[in-house]
Amino acid sequence: MIFSVKAPIPGFESIKEAELEKVDDFFVKFISKSDATTFVLINPFMIRPYEFEIPEYFRALLDINEKTTNILILNIMIVATPIETSTINFIAPLVFNVDNGTVAQVVLDANQYPDFGLMESISQFLNKEKSE
Repeated sequence: MIFSVKAPIPGFESIKEAELEKVDDFFVKFISKSDATTFVLINPFMIRPYEFEIPEYFRALLDINEKTTNILILNIMIVATPIETSTINFIAPLVFNVDNGTVAQVVLDANQYPDFGLMESISQFLNKEKSE
């Protein structure tokens, strides 16, 4: 499915459309249809408690309302070698309205969500899973 980018992604303003390609339950590729940009996205719910309120501006922009049933939340991951040094951006999730094929990157208020960082190391979540 092709998603229309409804608000410019900071630093990647040229991306107007993108496609998702599922890798597995954790990872998805975000492939720009506007240029050669590709991101690795991660399902945050698979690795940590992750809850936030989608700001009204973005709810309106993506036409998210009480009838919207298919919302997908994914986070950009900077993949590094070894994988434990990879980082995840939890403060600016990508919100997809699968019902109408739209997406926007929602930059959350860091004061309101102090537990979400811009470049959190994936190792802290991998270690938590191993120790439980």
